[in-house]
Amino acid sequence: MKLKTHSGASKRFKLTGTGKVLRKQAGKRHLLGHKSSKRKRNLGGAALVHPGETVMVKRLLPCGK
Repeated sequence: MKLKTHSGASKRFKLTGTGKVLRKQAGKRHLLGHKSSKRKRNLGGAALVHPGETVMVKRLLPCGK
């Protein structure tokens, strides 16, 4: 039987070419009025998933999406 990608995980995570897992940063959806422009700008980029969590995330993305 074929392995299926976890659709929720595929929307939230992305694998780099070297096998690291990227994620979006939290805190840029709402309540933005009191946050500084610098803080909002820095929250825009992607961040790496903690090494302890990558094994679990990669299990949800078997085909490397």
